[in-house]
Amino acid sequence: MNKLTIIGNLTRDPETRTVSTGKTVCSFTVAVNRRHATQNANQPEADFFRVSAWDKLGENCQRYLAKGRKVAVVGPVSVSSYEAKDGSGTRFSLDIRAEDVEFLSSRQDDQGAAPTDAEPSAKGGAAKKESGFSEVDDDDLPF
Repeated sequence: MNKLTIIGNLTRDPETRTVSTGKTVCSFTVAVNRRHATQNANQPEADFFRVSAWDKLGENCQRYLAKGRKVAVVGPVSVSSYEAKDGSGTRFSLDIRAEDVEFLSSRQDDQGAAPTDAEPSAKGGAAKKESGFSEVDDDDLPF
């Protein structure tokens, strides 16, 4: 099974494009801080993951995400390589094809205001109530 779960912050605003088949893809990069102590405490080490979200999930990501927002992403991971533009050699990239994206910070968090209702998750689309719980339809339950 190839499934990775990461939680981190967007390094820049997401970019959306339409491919030749007419499908929409939203691309963004997530920085995930490492937990171990570093020599330079002012600059924590981070790993960077390129994320692609397709179709409706991608449209929701474009709508609700922006630089600095905290997200959780679940999906299969792959490694790709490319030659550095400065000629310094081969670089490697970790790419995730998002199956689920949870928005962990809201626009109100970015503005310093207290949130009233959180934004919907990209997968389910159900809005969270002030209690922090999401409404669940009985048809979604596995039992």
